[in-house]
Order: sequence, then C-alpha cells, then structure tokens
Amino acid sequence: MDLSILFEYGWVLLLLVALEGLLAADNALVLAIMVKHLPDKERKRALFYGLAGAFIFRFASLFIISFLVDVWQIQALGALYLLFISINHIVRKLFFKKGEEHEDQEKKKSGFWGTVIKVELADIAFAIDSILAAVALAMTLPNTNLPQIGGMDGGKFLVIFMGGLIGLIIMRFAANLFVRLLQTRPGLEIAAFAIVGWVGVKLAVLTLGHPDIGVLSYEFAHSTAWKLFFYTVLILIALAGWFFSKNKKEVNT
Repeated sequence: MDLSILFEYGWVLLLLVALEGLLAADNALVLAIMVKHLPDKERKRALFYGLAGAFIFRFASLFIISFLVDVWQIQALGALYLLFISINHIVRKLFFKKGEEHEDQEKKKSGFWGTVIKVELADIAFAIDSILAAVALAMTLPNTNLPQIGGMDGGKFLVIFMGGLIGLIIMRFAANLFVRLLQTRPGLEIAAFAIVGWVGVKLAVLTLGHPDIGVLSYEFAHSTAWKLFFYTVLILIALAGWFFSKNKKEVNT
C-alpha cells in the first residue's frame, strides 16, 4: 500500500479515536444517569447489558450501512441525520438544561427491565450516531487492494471497525477519564457534536457531488483541496472547544 494512503488512513483513524472517545464518554455519562437509581448489583447488570447491546448494535449498523453507503439517498439521509443530532444536542445543551434535569428525574421511576429497555434503545441511537459519523469520515478515503467486507472496501471497513471497537473499549474502561474531562471542560462536548455536524456537511457535499445529482462536481467532492479544507476546519473546531471551554477547576480556584 502506498505510503500516502497509509498516512491518510492513519490520520482518519486518529480522528475517529478522538471523536469516538468523546462520543463514548457522553454515551457512558448518559447510561450512568439512566441506571444510577438502581441498586448496585442491578446497576452493574444493566450496564453489562448496555455494553453488550452497544457491541451488537454498533457492528450490525456497520454491516448494514456498508451495503448502502454508495446509495445517494442514504448519503442524503445520513447527512440530514448528522446535522439534526448535532444541532439538536447543541441547542439542548445550551438552552434547555433544566429540561434535561427533569428528564433525569423521570428516569428514576423505571424498574430494572424498564431501565434495560431504555438503555438498549439509547444504544441503538448511539450506534447509528457513531457509525454514520465514522462512515462519513471514511468515505472519501482512497480504495485499497484489500478485499471488500460487506459492501465496502476492506481498508475503509477496517478503519471504521477499529474506530468503533476503540470507542467501545473507551466506553467500558476509560469512560470515567473522558467523563472527568468533559466535566472540567464542558465545551469539548459541544465541540464534539459540532464536529458531528461538520461531518454531516461533508456527507452532504458527497451527496451533492454524486453523479446522479450533479449539483457539485464529483471531482470537487473528492478533491484534495476540499479534504484539506474539511480537516482544517475540523481541527479548528476541536481546538476552539479546548481553548474556549472554561476549565471548571480554574474557575473554582
């Protein structure tokens, strides 16, 4: 495999790990809130079911999407969905915090199996979010000489698979570290979902550049200039999330 292709794949994998880490931390925080009213043993069981569900739903989503990834209608729906969850999360985070606190109180009324069902439904949403974001990032990578897996180039599939697997590992073992990071720098969560929205923009550009649509040229949607612009803006969003987020430890001292 060409060195430049290896570099591009490695760069996308690093981006996926960072994005998956932040999303996994947010997901782990949501799951922790959903099960915190349960007794200790039941809480651990509910989280175990949640982790198993996350694994199953995430990789089921990957195999399904791999067969549909080149269909422009699916690309368009994916772009709209990513933009929706990005805007919806940021707006709720900035303007409807009290409503979220009320929802957390409502979750306390659920019994064990009711909580497990809610956790699994949340896992489905997390899986779709994660895989769509990963697929959108990987779609403009060059094809490799690896055999296809599902309906996708083997190299692209493996990058998405590794990113998803690392996200699950983070959710299981390193989520507390990321949760503490999000608690001290809450702006990182907003930046993570801003990145999800920007990935949605990238998927929209790919859709508009599809040969059957032709609003944008296919060459532009897959050009090096567009890729450089996309990754530059993505890095700037991440840096803004870090530097402009108030460090609560510093504020409290």
